[in-house]
Amino acid sequence: MLKRQQAAQQRWQGQNAAIDRWLDERQQLLVKYCQLVVTGHQERDATPLPDAQLIREFCEIMVDYISAGHFEIYDQIIQHSHRAPAITRQVADDVFPLISDTTEIALDFNDAYSEATDQQQLPNFDRDLAELGEALELRMEFEDRLLATLEEHDLMS
Repeated sequence: MLKRQQAAQQRWQGQNAAIDRWLDERQQLLVKYCQLVVTGHQERDATPLPDAQLIREFCEIMVDYISAGHFEIYDQIIQHSHRAPAITRQVADDVFPLISDTTEIALDFNDAYSEATDQQQLPNFDRDLAELGEALELRMEFEDRLLATLEEHDLMS
């Protein structure tokens, strides 16, 4: 995921202010995700949660990132769809439902853990975090496919 993010920033940073903010949020999300994974493996056994504040921060960034994608970036794609070639519209039509599937996984994680406390014993946290990581990786792949299509047809601005 980190390599994908670095490549995305190198490729698209500076072409559109909304995309820049979104890629920055993606970077913050990945940093927090890695902190959760590392903290989880170093400081706890299979049942207690990592620091509740870290989980809350992660969930906030994740929801902000998802919201920015849906309400800024994807809206921009839809607005430009009248100028876009049919292939761009087809990519968007193919990818949007896949992104929505990953949104559900992320929101389920947020619902389950954003209000968690350090004292709670949630045995599924590690499994849910791993599932979320897989969903985020897929989401970023789909989003990058959309950005590449926008770039290819000069629709970034």
